[in-house]
Amino acid sequence: MPRKTVARTARLASIPLGAAGRAVGGWGKRLAGQSADEVSAELSARTAEQVFAVLGQLKGGAMKFGQALSVFEAAVPDELAEPYREALTKLQSAAPPMTTQAMHRQLALQLGRGWTSRFTDFDDTPAAAASIGQVHKAIWHDGRTVAVKIQYPGADEALLSDLRQLQRFSRLFQPFVPGLEIKPLLRELSDRMTEELDYRAEADNQRAFAKAFLDDAQVLVPKVIASAPKVTVTEWIDGIPLAKIIRAGEKPERDHAGRLLSEFHFSSPARAGLLHSDPHPGNFMITPDDRLGVIDFGAVARLPEGLPRPLGQMTRLSIDGRSDELLQLMRDDGFVRPGMKIEAEDVLAYLAPFAEPAAVEKFHFTRKWMQKQAERVGDLRGQDFKTGRSLNLPPQYLLIQRVTAGATGILCQLDAVVGMREIISHWQPGFADA
Repeated sequence: MPRKTVARTARLASIPLGAAGRAVGGWGKRLAGQSADEVSAELSARTAEQVFAVLGQLKGGAMKFGQALSVFEAAVPDELAEPYREALTKLQSAAPPMTTQAMHRQLALQLGRGWTSRFTDFDDTPAAAASIGQVHKAIWHDGRTVAVKIQYPGADEALLSDLRQLQRFSRLFQPFVPGLEIKPLLRELSDRMTEELDYRAEADNQRAFAKAFLDDAQVLVPKVIASAPKVTVTEWIDGIPLAKIIRAGEKPERDHAGRLLSEFHFSSPARAGLLHSDPHPGNFMITPDDRLGVIDFGAVARLPEGLPRPLGQMTRLSIDGRSDELLQLMRDDGFVRPGMKIEAEDVLAYLAPFAEPAAVEKFHFTRKWMQKQAERVGDLRGQDFKTGRSLNLPPQYLLIQRVTAGATGILCQLDAVVGMREIISHWQPGFADA
């Protein structure tokens, strides 16, 4: 096994070992008189610090997983969230850079030995770094300012290795995201890795989005200028990262960002036949002309017919309280397995709170609301937990569901007030005529 892989595995393995050691220490504190709640909160906070510190040191699948978790930070109870909220935010856009020599070697392999002739200026210092590549600012030979995205050498091996290790430790992450099933998330990330590693496929996705949103008044997608299997060159766009608006934005900024993100999420399948499927704040910014700048198109859901009609129908039936029709629709579309005994009212009680944003003219997305939903469906003693375990999510809906949940998590981090009903009425098939 290569030395780097051994080192990465050792760092990931340190997470459960560290957690076990803290659990033993916590037992001692219980004996010393501290309450169970106090000890539990302290253990969770300290474990969280280690989990995200380790993920932050890694590239590949570990960081990709950390980014996927970061959008669900809003679901974590406030008393546990603070110790690692900053670490989660860093995972959205930061990773250790590759050396200049390694970066130049990768450019030569992908763009040819004369790659420097394509640029009139190239900044060797990364402008940003993410899970499987880093971005450099440069000037293309025709004078355009461009973003050059370069994949880390060995990223494919690191991704698969990390995800195998993380699947072994998946239970450890569950307390940080109540209501979210970690194993399916990891399986889905694994399934998407091959596509994301091919930057030519990502370039094709970005071209489709750029064409669909060309000259759009609300969304800016940078055009692709050149692409290779492990390098892409696109137009450079400036803006205020969503992470900064989440951290320190004024209320109008938050609401504006939330509205643009919601419009982009629901309109993309109808306009581009694709759904941007990597919803974390590092992939979005507000440009100087107040548009939503969108980057990183490695992960997409292909929806040539737009968003599935049953989703809109289910939302509308939930809002209207039509429980019998809702249950029948869910049976017909495979959300309830054949022969499964389940009460219509229990299904309505489970789904209706998720439909709340579409039930009113404007909805205030808050961390408390998301925490309430996570606690509700994650409470092993509650009826909603039992109902949720009885339902089935058909494979074709898995990615759509996770992306929608991720986008909702960002809206709650923004604390945004959004007219979601109007957006859904316009873009979600089945909602207006259910």
